[in-house]
Amino acid sequence: MNDVPVNEVWSHASGDDASPVLVLVHGSMDRSAGLLRLSRRLRSRFHVVRYDRRGYGRSLGIGPPYGVADHVDDLAGVIERTAARRGAEPVSVFGHSFGGNVALALACARPDLVAAVATYESPMSWLDWWPDTSAGGAALSAADAEDAAEAFMRAILGEQKWERVPQRTREARRAEGPAMVAELADLRAAAPWDADRIAAPVLAMYGERARPYQRRGIREIARTVTDGRAVEIAGAGHVGPNTHAADVAAELVTFLPVHRAD
Repeated sequence: MNDVPVNEVWSHASGDDASPVLVLVHGSMDRSAGLLRLSRRLRSRFHVVRYDRRGYGRSLGIGPPYGVADHVDDLAGVIERTAARRGAEPVSVFGHSFGGNVALALACARPDLVAAVATYESPMSWLDWWPDTSAGGAALSAADAEDAAEAFMRAILGEQKWERVPQRTREARRAEGPAMVAELADLRAAAPWDADRIAAPVLAMYGERARPYQRRGIREIARTVTDGRAVEIAGAGHVGPNTHAADVAAELVTFLPVHRAD
């Protein structure tokens, strides 16, 4: 299916236009391409919309500002533009890492738009027990935004993999540093959503190889929202939606509404 033209962020839709909508929201220092494998596993059941968040990939020129509220507005805009083509209906939203907080914040602020939410290892860095030694915490200690982006990528990929990344790609990822620094700083400053105000069912996922604080955070999400469930993905790490796309997709298909309402 062709790219969906939008006024702000770049997006792409795939799957039957008559299927229920599922929007995928990527994490910090990632792009919609990082959720492509997951999208391919889901497009036979859903009308899947991926988009590059402001400050990343093909939406690099959008912003600042890069606060959570700005990302929530962008996500609402993607949903509303999809509704303009298909007709209004609540949609399901899946968010990986930081993207999960965007999805939960939308469910809190605009419950009319959201039928269900799924998250995967979304950070809760505003809480006092969340460690500064996480990839995001380490990145925010860098001297400038571009160095922060590189520090984040080195923490996620490992030193050897980062050194093998082509120079042009490294420069492109470093250019995304301002968005990453601003959004992660905003996330640390205050909780972006209120669990008591999220009425939509929430599936909170983490990988078997998740760090203890990531497990605790996901279980906290499932425990505090009105209708939450925590699920572990066997063998997966933080990038489970990419490396274990089939397993994550299977959980989503089981959990999310798959029949479009008339």
